Amino acid sequence: MIALGRALAARGHEVTVETWRRWEADVRAGGMAFSPAPEEPVFPTPAHPMDPYAAAVPLVRRTLPIVEELRPDGVVADVLTLAPALAAELAGVRFATLIPHVHPAMEPGFPPYSSGARLPRTALGRRLWRVPASSVERALLVGRDQLNAARGQLGLAPLRRLWGGMSRELCLVGTFPHLEYPRAWPAGTQVVGPLLWEPPLPADAEPPPGEGPVVLVAPSTSQDSEQRLLRSALDGLADQPVRVLAATAGRRVEPVPANARTVDWLSYARTMPRCDVVVCHGGYGTVARALACGCVVVAVPAGGDMSENAARIDWAGVGVRVPRRLCSPRSVRLAVGRALAVARLRRRARELAAWAAENDGAERAADAVEQWACGGRSIRRGRARGSRGPDPAAPGTSLGR
Repeated sequence: MIALGRALAARGHEVTVETWRRWEADVRAGGMAFSPAPEEPVFPTPAHPMDPYAAAVPLVRRTLPIVEELRPDGVVADVLTLAPALAAELAGVRFATLIPHVHPAMEPGFPPYSSGARLPRTALGRRLWRVPASSVERALLVGRDQLNAARGQLGLAPLRRLWGGMSRELCLVGTFPHLEYPRAWPAGTQVVGPLLWEPPLPADAEPPPGEGPVVLVAPSTSQDSEQRLLRSALDGLADQPVRVLAATAGRRVEPVPANARTVDWLSYARTMPRCDVVVCHGGYGTVARALACGCVVVAVPAGGDMSENAARIDWAGVGVRVPRRLCSPRSVRLAVGRALAVARLRRRARELAAWAAENDGAERAADAVEQWACGGRSIRRGRARGSRGPDPAAPGTSLGR
């Protein structure tokens, strides 16, 4: 969302981003205004056992005033953040949806999202996947009922369609088209490419000296508390002709093999272009940056959408996946060996990097938002915030969360 907001602000838009306080400095540094979002649980917890739609209702009421104050040309809401979309609807403002990963809605014959299964190759496989699809549809119907209950509390009419939290006017899918299974996209849905941004980070991290391929180990900061993946990678690659650079997220790691170097944090944007393979859990931000830099990905999925990302990596031929239960020094060593030895994996990863170099996801998303919110009129001549006097060519305000 920050990547999109920066692209819009650079074109002359007045952009307000509503998010948590931790991102305030980064939002303002990107030329955007900041509005603090309610920092309350949006998913069920023991202390808050309500469904996420019911949890959104009080957040909508707290978001509505900022939408009414700004009267933006459009609101762009994250797919997992329902409150600003409903607040926009209450205020009579159009809203778009940003999906910062592969599209979660699956077509008939596709495996359930986040199951970790790949797209079937035969008609029989597609028929078989229709059986569990009925269970998924029942769950989506429950979700629709919960959404409509929340809409009723807000005085909004119920919806008959599934995925009612997504905009039908504009839905931006922030992923490589190469990772999306072939389908007929509905009107208003655009696959724009990954929207890449990272906060300012310390100085560059250099890999160990030498001539061998560089393997970056980039575990999830939330999914490797026991350092299982990190330790497996360091031990499994210790005697291999590679140079290992590993991010530890501030955790102590000992021992460190002679062919490895560990750092607390590093910039993916500056480091990955010098790497050959990225070993990670399969979080989408890490995967997208690695592919944009032409790295083959070794994914050991841990939770959330990581299994889906690993399946897409495997299907698209840009990496190797290792089931979490099989994570060990030997499995990581074999996976990295395959990533380096199979030429088509390297070639395909470089194809995605070339596509990303020609198709900036944030700029493509900004183009789509301009066309949708401004009717295609140019906004590059728009006045800057704080200038005196009206300008008929100036853009309106875009609100993102």
